[in-house]
Amino acid sequence: MKNKYIDLIQQTFEFPQEEFTLSDNEESLVYHNIPLMELVEQYGTPLKFTYLPKISENIQKARTLFNVAIAKADYHGKYYYCYCTKSNHFQHTLDEVLKNNVHLETSSTYDINLIETLHEQGKVSKDKFVVCNGFKRDSYIENIAGLINNGWTNVIPVFDNSREIDQLLTFTDKEINCGIRIAAEEEPKFEFYTSRLGIGYKDILPFYRHKIKGQPNVKLKMLHFFINTGIYDTAYYWNELHKCLKVYVELKRECPELCTLNIGGGFPIKNSMNYSYDYEYMATEIVAQIKQVCSEAGIDEPDIFTEFGSFTVGEAGGAIYSVLDQKRQNDRERWNMIDSSFMTTLPDAWAINKKFIMLPVNRWGEEYERVLLGGITCDSDDYYNSEQHVNAIYLPKYDPEDPLYIGFFNTGAYQETIGGFGGIQHCLTPAPKHIIIDRDENGDYHFRMFSKEQSYKSMLKTLGYM
Repeated sequence: MKNKYIDLIQQTFEFPQEEFTLSDNEESLVYHNIPLMELVEQYGTPLKFTYLPKISENIQKARTLFNVAIAKADYHGKYYYCYCTKSNHFQHTLDEVLKNNVHLETSSTYDINLIETLHEQGKVSKDKFVVCNGFKRDSYIENIAGLINNGWTNVIPVFDNSREIDQLLTFTDKEINCGIRIAAEEEPKFEFYTSRLGIGYKDILPFYRHKIKGQPNVKLKMLHFFINTGIYDTAYYWNELHKCLKVYVELKRECPELCTLNIGGGFPIKNSMNYSYDYEYMATEIVAQIKQVCSEAGIDEPDIFTEFGSFTVGEAGGAIYSVLDQKRQNDRERWNMIDSSFMTTLPDAWAINKKFIMLPVNRWGEEYERVLLGGITCDSDDYYNSEQHVNAIYLPKYDPEDPLYIGFFNTGAYQETIGGFGGIQHCLTPAPKHIIIDRDENGDYHFRMFSKEQSYKSMLKTLGYM
């Protein structure tokens, strides 16, 4: 009878997969050829980890996809990869990102200070493209102007509303290469019709004519287009892209210096073992449709920018917990209680019901059972259940004499910043230790501690007690 956990996985999914295999004895999980039990035995749980090589791998993957699509379509524009810094600001992440000669996208005031620090450290040159997005308060505008005044030659403030250009011109008289963000229309299921970010389709041409066209030191270089739900092969996405391209054509006819289309982020990442997405088709089709519209209109194809954030770093992150105990609240429900909190360490699982890949780290050769997963806080919402995963959660049977470890994978985007790294978290739950995993030139992996588990002293100091 096939009632072991490994039997369940092999009957349900294609397994092993590119990043997931098993140890020689088929008892424990191996991630990118790294035995995860080795990580657990060395550092204990709870822990988070970042696998740096995956960041470079995904950057090169996207770059190859778009460059191949450009060659295939005989497209005359270039492709530029921007990293969306807000998805993960940590130094180890940016160091790995910048190994790949990428450009940067910002979203707030302190992003500019971060980029200036990277320049001081010799990691970013002043000729890199810095695309400045977001609704801009005065301090953000002033910092953008500071880059321009200090000789950064490819800063592109993307105007989110009509007043931002007036504010920027009060801080600099240097030449400004700017962009305009389109306020895309959201999917019908959304609670609102149009994105709060950007300028409406019908207002873009008037904005250019009245605010930009007459400014001697301002040139419109970029039209920015982003769909909140991501880049998917749906009628909604292609319809919005064509509406954007229509605006681009109209702008280009009045503004010859316009030369760039920024399609934002939105490449999805793997969120289940059954995940399927045709990246090659989507890149090829995007390039082909842009070329077709431009050819029909008789205008030059624009350079294409992307701002992939989650796609860059999401699949590089993970978290490992141990099951502390199992609570049986009734005849049917078994609650496996983990040694941390979902609300604080994986806040998207709680806040927006985001799915992550969840697998046990050990005991794959044992019988399984259906369970619910509970976090350690006293909040009733601190759980991860079947509605937030796929169908139901099955794990090797709980045994108080044989600890069970579980891993959540592809958690590398946004979770630390949303959860609040190093601050005060719900029920004073400590932030787990964070381990960096890298490989050397020989392909050997190495662990290093980025941060220890948060101490009570650091929390009391933040709260004003010390």
